[in-house]
Amino acid sequence: MDYLSENITNTSVATCCLALIGGLGNKVSFPNTQPYNDSINTYFSQQNSNLHPLCIVSPTTAADVSTAIKTITSTLETTNFAIRSGGHAPFTGASNIANGITLDLRGLNRITVSPDHTTASIGVGAAWGDVYSHLDPLGLSVAGGRAAQVGVGGLTTGGGISYFSPRYGWTCDTVTNFEIVLANGTIVNANEHENPELMIALRGGSNNFGVVTRVDMKTFEQGPIWGGSVYHSVDTYQQQLEAFAGLNSAEGYDEHASLITSFGFSEQGKAVVNSIVYTKAEENPAVYRPFMEIPKLFSTVRIAGMHEMAMEQGSFSKEGKRQMSVVMTHGSTLPMLNAVYQHWDSSLKGVEGIPGMVWAISLEPLPPAIYSRNASKNSLGLDDASGPLVVTLLSATWDDESDDEKVEKAARELFEHIENDARKLGVYEPFVYLNYAAPWQDPIASYKSECVERLKRVSLDVDPKRLFQTKIPGGFKLPK
Repeated sequence: MDYLSENITNTSVATCCLALIGGLGNKVSFPNTQPYNDSINTYFSQQNSNLHPLCIVSPTTAADVSTAIKTITSTLETTNFAIRSGGHAPFTGASNIANGITLDLRGLNRITVSPDHTTASIGVGAAWGDVYSHLDPLGLSVAGGRAAQVGVGGLTTGGGISYFSPRYGWTCDTVTNFEIVLANGTIVNANEHENPELMIALRGGSNNFGVVTRVDMKTFEQGPIWGGSVYHSVDTYQQQLEAFAGLNSAEGYDEHASLITSFGFSEQGKAVVNSIVYTKAEENPAVYRPFMEIPKLFSTVRIAGMHEMAMEQGSFSKEGKRQMSVVMTHGSTLPMLNAVYQHWDSSLKGVEGIPGMVWAISLEPLPPAIYSRNASKNSLGLDDASGPLVVTLLSATWDDESDDEKVEKAARELFEHIENDARKLGVYEPFVYLNYAAPWQDPIASYKSECVERLKRVSLDVDPKRLFQTKIPGGFKLPK
């Protein structure tokens, strides 16, 4: 209260925060309080932890979210707000807002399993590490995220690539029901029987339709898996690319194999890291032998549970730094993979000397086993794609805001070169994976036109006043 009276610069936001206190009490927090600081300090990137909303709402039930939405929309001038699940998206304003209101959904973290063990009901504020910690002792899993600290909500509504995706499709494909609070505050379910068009829209349509509060996901029996990280000298890059192309062949893809091949640069030099997982407790399976035969520096591969593997993958993240990710999709031919590596290697001169710089490009297989499995039942627009594809991701971290412009320039130039070569080689794929996209990219516009039109139609049905298009600046919006 004192903070509001002393710091009112936007009376409509302040009025809304006061009204939220009336409905939600101590679930509304303000700067210089412990709950507020706990929220701000747990964002993945410095860009978002540097933003300070006028108040933060921390709901613990869908009814709380409904109250918050009704309150925000009932004020004379609707306040801009942000939605946070795990807070892992790096770019400024992705899940936080300056001088507005942030809905921090991390209190929606309940995880339950149906009596017949076929469905896990997961609050969107849970992190995937929490999910696996709950399911591992039951001998179950879900096709969730690969890094432990990533939140359930954002990854799922943006698509979601899992260790299990070659067997089950995108993470969003395995959701049987979304619980969502709409713009008018009503709580509805979206599944094959209720609001089926909304269910399809939420499979890739991100935060454009409401506030998802819970996802019900198909479970499957799952024991320990084999995998870890294998580190190599960058001199082995040609062997790495050949092994990658072999694994990612459309005809022979092993559906238990999940791979990320990364070429990384830091102040310590350059290296190759293969994050390999085989979703059986089978050591050194045939699909990975070409990789394991390449001379290595060291390896962490072993048999372990999903939680342990997700914790290791999450250890690559550097929280609290400046962060950027950029992505594109292309074919998996050896000439194209070589082009990606050569352009990444040439781009290093643009970022060398930047304090704290880590500049890594990752190749992730996207075989038909993933993208075509449920293509007609999601919004990603890949039902006409064919052959093995690759999601190419640039991950950059650095220390100082003063270097932002230099980093963005290098990233844009790198991807301009990669895209040009993809087009020349006839392997360009317009699909932009939303969960990895940079703020200047437009992932939803990259979906097929009929998918985009369906998303617009569903948005008009559930949000006719366009609240989620106009009052949530963060995230990727539907094309105008």
